[in-house]
Amino acid sequence: MVAYVKLAANGTIMFSHTQYELLDFGNRRKLERFASIVVDRPCPAAVNAPNTELWETATSHFDAERKPKWRHAKQLPDSWHVQFEDQTFSLQSTPSGQVGIFPEQAVNWQFLKKKLATRDRPKLLNLFGYTGGSTIAAARAGAEVVHVDAAKPVVTWARRNAELSGLADAPIRWIVEDAVKFVAREVKRGNRYDGIVLDPPSYGHGPKGEEWKLTRDLFNLLSDCKQLLSEMPCLFLLSCHTPGFGAPELSAALSTCLFGSCGAGVKTRDLSLATSDSRRLFAGHAAYWP
Repeated sequence: MVAYVKLAANGTIMFSHTQYELLDFGNRRKLERFASIVVDRPCPAAVNAPNTELWETATSHFDAERKPKWRHAKQLPDSWHVQFEDQTFSLQSTPSGQVGIFPEQAVNWQFLKKKLATRDRPKLLNLFGYTGGSTIAAARAGAEVVHVDAAKPVVTWARRNAELSGLADAPIRWIVEDAVKFVAREVKRGNRYDGIVLDPPSYGHGPKGEEWKLTRDLFNLLSDCKQLLSEMPCLFLLSCHTPGFGAPELSAALSTCLFGSCGAGVKTRDLSLATSDSRRLFAGHAAYWP
C-alpha cells in the first residue's frame, strides 16, 4: 500500500489513509496511526481539546515522566514498515519517544525530488540526516548523496531504509560524524555540493560529546555550508522545530548567510499535518531556496 502525498490549500501536508494518519491531537498530545500501530505521544503544539473517543484506539503510549516510558496495549513487533510514495521506512519505538519518521517532512521530500530531477547526478549533502527521508528522496531523484548523522545506530537505520526502498546500490555515502566538524573538514578539502539539506535539533551531541545548540551554533554552520556550495547550486533547504525560532528567524539566518541580506531570495513555509476533518497541527518551519 502506498501513501500518496498532497498539499491542502493552506500548505498543510496530507496523506491518504493507507499508511499514515493523524487521528487527533489535543491536551499537548497527538494520536497517529503508522500502518496498523496507533501511537499516543506528547506534542507541545497540540493545545486544543481532543476528540476523546479516538484515543481509546491507541496501541502504544509514550510518557517521558513514567517508567516504563512506553506502554503497549498489545505486544509490538521489534519493527514494522510504512511506505510514503516510493520511500519505505522501518519504524520502532525508541527511548526518546520517536518512531523513526517525521511525516511533516514529506513536503520537503517533494521539494527535493522536484529540484534535483532537473540536474544530471547532482551532489547533495544531508546534515543531521536521521533515518534518511531526505537522503532517500534525493537518491530517488538521481542525486549522489552524502548522509551525515552523529549517531551510528541512526545511520545504520537510515541505510536499512534505503535498502528497503530499493536503493541499496544508490550512490550514497553514510557518514557517522558531528555535522559541524564534518562541514569544516569538507571546506578545507575543497569539496562542493549542488544542494544542502539540514534539519538540526534544538540540542544535541556529536559522537565524541560535541555539544550542539541551535540558537548558538546555527549561523556559523550555515556560513560554513555556504562555502560548500558549487558555482551553480540548485537548492538549500533548512527546517527547524525549535520553540521560539520561527519563520522570520529561520529566513533571516539562511538569507543572511547565503546572500548577505536578511530576507533576500529565501522563502519559508510552515510544516504541519492535518486530520481527516482538516484540523491543522503545527510541526515546525522550513526555509528554502530557490
